[in-house]
Amino acid sequence: MNLEFNKNEDINKQLVYELKTRLDKVYQGGGAKSAAKQKEKGKMLARERISYLLDKDSEVLEIGTFAAYEMYESEGGCPSAGVVCVIGYVSGKQCIIVANDATVKAGAWFPMTAKKNLRAQEIAMENRLPIIYLVDSAGVYLPMQDEIFPDKEHFGRIFRNNAVMSSMGIVQISAIMGACVAGGAYLPIMSDEAMIVEGTGSVFLAGSYLVKSAIGEDVDNETLGGATTHCEISGVTDYKQPNDQACLDSIKKIMSMIGGSQQAGFDRIKPVMPKLDEKEIYGILPENREKPYDMKEIIYRLVDHSEFEEYKALYGQSIICGLARIDGWAVGIVANQRKVVKSKKGEMQFGGVIYSDSADKASRFIMNCNQKKIPLVFLQDVTGFMVGSRSEQGGIIKDGAKMVNAMANSVVPKFTIVIGNSYGAGNYAMCGKAYDPRLIYAWPSAKIAVMGGAQAAKVLLQIQEASSKAKGEALTEEQEDKLLNEITEKYNKQTTPYYAASRLWVDGIIDPLETRKVISMGIEAANKAPIEKPYNVGVIQT
Repeated sequence: MNLEFNKNEDINKQLVYELKTRLDKVYQGGGAKSAAKQKEKGKMLARERISYLLDKDSEVLEIGTFAAYEMYESEGGCPSAGVVCVIGYVSGKQCIIVANDATVKAGAWFPMTAKKNLRAQEIAMENRLPIIYLVDSAGVYLPMQDEIFPDKEHFGRIFRNNAVMSSMGIVQISAIMGACVAGGAYLPIMSDEAMIVEGTGSVFLAGSYLVKSAIGEDVDNETLGGATTHCEISGVTDYKQPNDQACLDSIKKIMSMIGGSQQAGFDRIKPVMPKLDEKEIYGILPENREKPYDMKEIIYRLVDHSEFEEYKALYGQSIICGLARIDGWAVGIVANQRKVVKSKKGEMQFGGVIYSDSADKASRFIMNCNQKKIPLVFLQDVTGFMVGSRSEQGGIIKDGAKMVNAMANSVVPKFTIVIGNSYGAGNYAMCGKAYDPRLIYAWPSAKIAVMGGAQAAKVLLQIQEASSKAKGEALTEEQEDKLLNEITEKYNKQTTPYYAASRLWVDGIIDPLETRKVISMGIEAANKAPIEKPYNVGVIQT
């Protein structure tokens, strides 16, 4: 192996190590002291509950681990947005589990908590997956109620989704394993079945303090909304369980009896590992995001037997399209080529840039995959569409619109992996978050922004200089340099995958070696939702 390969390998392995270190910290939730308090009450922690519920050999895919990462610091932080969401297998059935983490502000709902819960429900609805809620929450975090309570995508949307999922026939099971207060009380009670743990579980619209201040009644929380009240008097809950383990065992039993779902019919054969070593990805991917590399070398290390049937290989080469299998599933891959290529017309095309011919090719390939009922995988390392008079006169906007149209209206499931750059309209055309990928994950090497840091910083500096001039103030060279460094540092922080994951622009950050698992579990989930909508692209720009 050459020196460049070894250098890349060291840098990328360091990024993965940093990822794992950050994950370990997030997994601690609200910390050891908060965890000890939960244990004193005889409760299992959120991640322990999930682990107990899942089948022993279950593959697990976590959604939104870094949600709210480095946010709400003045409030003491909110690791994982105070809720743990995973896709896994319970009694052999693939499902989503959503568990409040009571070690984080007693499981209170921050704005990102609502966003993460809605994302979990969206995945359940798109893929018709059963969803299990392990409820242990003090309700809305009152100091931020204006950011979580009234809007369309706020707290109330959760219960709207409960109702919609019920009408769709999606199984919802809830376990009340701690506090369940106010509007949050509707979540378990709008599920198909709700169980409650004796002694620790409680559910009520208003707690004892609020009842006292509202109507003057003196009553304790257990009498107000404990297991005995709701299982023997009100009939609000369906099963009373003595402890967390018994409650989770009951869920396993119910899940074991759920009937099978209809299938979408995506093709799968026996999985085969790539022939080329997956770990070589670390050495192939340059540590410098501007450097060229051959994306096909990445693809060969992600697909079964390293076999890739390339579509229009010699045309529109700045986007690679082709058919392959990932963990046995047939997929159509749309990827940005990062090496410089030369078209037959003699034009040199920069890697990572979308040109008219590549947009045209990708549009046709996406339409073909919809025709053949083949799920789409987008591998993003894109700096945007080509600019300049030659491209504009060649109709780049028209060809870009065609690609966006073909991709946005796709009825086969789409999965997006952000490998490197994800800039501007390139993010859109390559199925960024706004275009409904069933799952979207980033590698630690990802950068997500409207444009690259260096270009953006210079533009922002020019704006700042113009503003200073308008006030009659001229910046010295030293001030300019200082300002440019400050702008660049701030902008670069906003382009990291952690910044994106914290705001759920991506579902998570993964080691590149987990890519096959993400796509495979995603297609397995998507296969439970038959395609009901015909593929119709509307008016295509020609």
